[in-house]
Amino acid sequence: MQNEIKKLLNIVTRKGSSKILTFSTPHVFKLLQMLSKQKYVSRISFCNELHIGEGSVRTLISHLKQDGMVDSIRSGTFLTPKGKKFAKKFSDTITSQCTIESCNIVREKFNHAFLVKNHAGIICDGMDQRDFAILYGAKSATTLLFENNHFVFPNESKDALADDLKTKEILLEKLMPEENDTVIITSSDDPFVAEISAINSVLCTLAIN
Repeated sequence: MQNEIKKLLNIVTRKGSSKILTFSTPHVFKLLQMLSKQKYVSRISFCNELHIGEGSVRTLISHLKQDGMVDSIRSGTFLTPKGKKFAKKFSDTITSQCTIESCNIVREKFNHAFLVKNHAGIICDGMDQRDFAILYGAKSATTLLFENNHFVFPNESKDALADDLKTKEILLEKLMPEENDTVIITSSDDPFVAEISAINSVLCTLAIN
């Protein structure tokens, strides 16, 4: 995934652009997610979902067009075949996400979880993932590994959700983890911050390993 994440960064920091940008790699990732789920997406939808202005959306779409990832018609912006192939590389690794309520392991009002396939081996103690999330405003982050049909904290073997079966069932149902998968959950008092910080934590984790 390192090459793909480097490509995201190149899209953001395209040479020749002198504008001060209000979007970054997590915004590009979320935009690609939106386009993967819908045939056409309007600029207004991008503004609302990415929490950036229309000028920034135009710049971001322009950068993606220069790379041949997207195109636009009156109905909205859509992924090109090249863009679909690129987006699929991410969806094959970052396969699912969900929100969860405050519980034993995450205590903020809004908590957003992403599942990363087959990457438990790259996690040390979860501190890097927390730091990556805090960079985007998260109050905290929790990393879980899926081992022997249980969610465990890094470097531990005890079922982290043994006393919280409700949360465990939600994560099992919505994320559908398998052995050696990683779950990164970030927490905030704002739902968008919880999501965008989780995306940053996931992307940075994959980028350095």
